[in-house]
Formats: sequence, C-alpha cells, structure tokens
Amino acid sequence: MGVSSVQSAAIFGLKVEIVNVEADVGNGLPAFHMVGYLSSEVKEAGERVRTAIRNSGLELPAKKVVINLAPATIKKRGAAFDLPIAVSILASLGKIDTKKLQSMLITGELSLNGMVRQVSGILPMVLAAKEAGIRCCMIPEVNVREGALVDGIDIIGVKSLREVYDYLTGEKEIKKVLKTVKNIEFKQKCNIAEELDYRDICGQKAVKRAAEIAVAGGHNLLMVGPPGSGKSMIAKRIPTIFPPMTLEESIEITKIYSILGKVNEEEPLIQKRPFRSVHHTVTKTSLVGGGVIPSPGEISLAHGGVLFLDELLEFQKTVLEVLRQPLEERKIWITRAQGACLFPANFMLVAAMNPCPCGAFPEQSCTCTPGQIQHYLSKLSQPFLDRIDICVEAPRVEYEALKLEEAIQQEEESSADIRKRVCRARTIQNQRYEGRETRFNAMMSVSELQKFCTLEKEEEKLMKQAFERLGLTARSYHKILKVARTIADLEEQEQIQMIHLTEAIGYRTLDKNDMGR
Repeated sequence: MGVSSVQSAAIFGLKVEIVNVEADVGNGLPAFHMVGYLSSEVKEAGERVRTAIRNSGLELPAKKVVINLAPATIKKRGAAFDLPIAVSILASLGKIDTKKLQSMLITGELSLNGMVRQVSGILPMVLAAKEAGIRCCMIPEVNVREGALVDGIDIIGVKSLREVYDYLTGEKEIKKVLKTVKNIEFKQKCNIAEELDYRDICGQKAVKRAAEIAVAGGHNLLMVGPPGSGKSMIAKRIPTIFPPMTLEESIEITKIYSILGKVNEEEPLIQKRPFRSVHHTVTKTSLVGGGVIPSPGEISLAHGGVLFLDELLEFQKTVLEVLRQPLEERKIWITRAQGACLFPANFMLVAAMNPCPCGAFPEQSCTCTPGQIQHYLSKLSQPFLDRIDICVEAPRVEYEALKLEEAIQQEEESSADIRKRVCRARTIQNQRYEGRETRFNAMMSVSELQKFCTLEKEEEKLMKQAFERLGLTARSYHKILKVARTIADLEEQEQIQMIHLTEAIGYRTLDKNDMGR
C-alpha cells in the first residue's frame, strides 16, 4: 500500500485546471477523509465511492483512507471526481497497474451500483488534457461522442467501475476512440438547410435589407414597429442568412454549452448558429452570467450567433444597461473571491420594440399622450442606443400584401439567396482583416476605421451635416462609418460612396428624435 495519484480536471467558469486525485490507504481507525478545497457534492463522493466499489465486486478493507485533490487553491465541485477517486483508492491498494494511469485523465460520476454516469464539460476537459500533453482520457461511455470531437487524443468510454478495473488490470481491453475532424468539416458544410426562410415573409423589404446588412457586418439591429408587423418573424430567420460556421467556431461554442450540460450527446458538435430569445423577465445574472461559482449567461450562450430581445422596452432598464460593456468589449469578466472568469460575448444583438405603449404611434388610433411616450422611450439611454448600429422601422403590413400572399411569395428572396451575398461580403472582410483580431466590420478599431473607411470630399461634407443635425456622438459616428463600409462590401465596392453613406445615416432613426422624444 502507498500513495497513488490519478489525473482529473476541475472547471471554474470556462477555465479547466488539471487536478491530481491522490489517495493513501493505511493503517488506523476505519475512516474516509477528503481534503482539497471541496464543495459539498464532492465531499459526498466518499459514500458513493465506497458503495460503488463494494457493489462492483471489489474489496475495500476497513482502513484509514485519505483523499487529497490538489492543488488545494482551486475549488472543486460536481460529481465528476467519483471515478478518479475510486481508481486512486484501488491503485493505492495495489489492485491495479499504475503504469496505465500515467498520461491518462479520468472523469465520471458513479452510481451506487458502480455504473458510470455522464458528466458535463467533457469537451473542455479533453481539450485541456491535450494541451497538457495527456495522451488518453477515460470518460463515461455516454460522453464518448463529445470527447471524440478533439483530434489527436485517445478516448476510452466506460460503462462501469468494474469495466474500468478489468481494463486497468489487463483482464479486458476497451477499444479506444480516435476520430479525425474531416467528417465533421464535411457535415458542417452541408448542414445549411433551414426550416425557416425569408421567403415566408411578404413585404417588409426595407427591414429584410437592414437584417442583411446587419448580418454581413456583424452589426446590432433594432426594429421598431407596431405589433404584428413581422419583427419577430424576421428576427427568427436571421440565423438562416448567417455564413456557415467554421470548425473552430463550432468547437468554441460547443465548449460553452458542454459546461452547462446543454450538449446533445448524439450530435454533440453545435453546427448551427445560436439563437437565444430572452424573455423580458430575465435577471442581470441570468443574462450576463455569474453566481457563487460563475457560470455563463444568455449572452455567452449567444456567442457566435444572435441574442434576441423581443419587446425591448418591457425589460428593466438596469438589465438593458448591463449589455453596454459586453456589446463594446465582446467579452465579460466576472470576479469572485476564488478568481476571475472570462466569458466570451461576441454576439449580434437583435431587438424589437413598439413605438409607444399602445403600439399605434404615429397613427391617429394611438391613444398615448406625449408624456406617456416620453416615459416609455426613456428606458433606452443614449449610451445604449449608441451601441445599436442599425435601427429600422417596420410599418404595418397592408391587406393587399396578405391577399396576394401566394403570388408575392414566389417573388420574395429566399434565405439562401441572401446568404450568398452575405458570404461574399464576409469573404471580402476576411481578406481585409487577415492577420488581425478583427473578424468583421462591426469589430473595427478607430485606427482600422481611419484606414478602411476613408471618405471623399462630398461624403465628408454629408457626414459633417449628419453629425451636427442629428446630434451624433463619437461612437454613433463610428457606427455609421462601419455600416457604410458593410453596405459597400455587399456591393463589392472598395470605396464608400455617397449612396452607401446615405443609407447608413438613414439607419439612425432613434437619433432623429422624431418618435415622441
């Protein structure tokens, strides 16, 4: 008997730390001690492990068992340490070959009958193991498809503690899974068929045009219009015109969902852009993320995709204000006593709102007073509005458009047609920002604006007039230039022209102070 060590992993936020699970079984009064900065669910592992070992047909002598999860400076939580604790105890008893434990990471929850249950966060654990030079990961069999997304590392899927024991003692072989990414890439490219299509929406060409520009440049979009004008329908179809994700983007997004246990184990790799539609009763913590042990919020779940806020002015003002920093920095820092967590937040904000409490403004049927409209719109602060690149009005749909729906629908552009133009514009941007951190126009820095968004004399004169007449801020001025750059990219023009700048200025509706403010 002696001290044995098994490698496992702990997750704090989105960061994974390799943990050494050490066990010492020696003489003394029968006891089971666990140390190493443990949460309550990890401390409960003692009862699960002892019972699982006994029910697996293995003997655990009545001795003093001490378990240490190192380093002690990292908080350990969850039930994923059950299996490595059991293996380390068996290794300390000399019942298994410790050579096989070298360069192996083990994780999994144990049930009382010795079966291995699935755990969350397998993908980031395997990625961290690969970066640490570990050559093999032993994980629950249910999680094998997720773990196999990582190229270049052996994955062993196990069903029970007895199966693990038989493998480590050499009595039974388990087939290792090693999956390349070639098939994943092929499937990812082909996975563009969508159930929703922009062809379903009749009319609203101006709004669909604004959505196309927003996606092409990664801009934030706000739609203003009466109820029933199609704002939500347009928003839900925005993911259908996004460019297909790269494998790196898919892995990055899947990591976030894996930690929260939101991965489909049959098809673990997320290949469709996230679309998170948030109810207006959401709290700041649910939106941004947080908690005693920080976990990602809706903003991070929308990373690489769309965060949709319907009925924008029904949200609490304090909730809307917490969006300002993520929209600007495209990341979220959450600090706790145990350390700071960095959550990604590179998402596209799409919002919809009514022009007034009753939704009928500026029609004569509107029953709202100017004071009511003023109070209603006051939830949108100027700093928040400055972070909205495109604001477009969605007028009420006319009866004729609905009456001739079938005939008109044949003339409407499909999502596939719009996606082709968006992909061409994104390709231009990829070439422009090659070797830079910037991926699309909305991410341009001030220095990049000066380089890629130069204006001729006439365009400069128009921009100055708009700045003074609309009372623009420096941030909204930059937003206009970025949108104009995207419009020019859609038309494959190298220089921003007057028509591009005019359209971009037209998308600053809420800066015109013409909506009862």
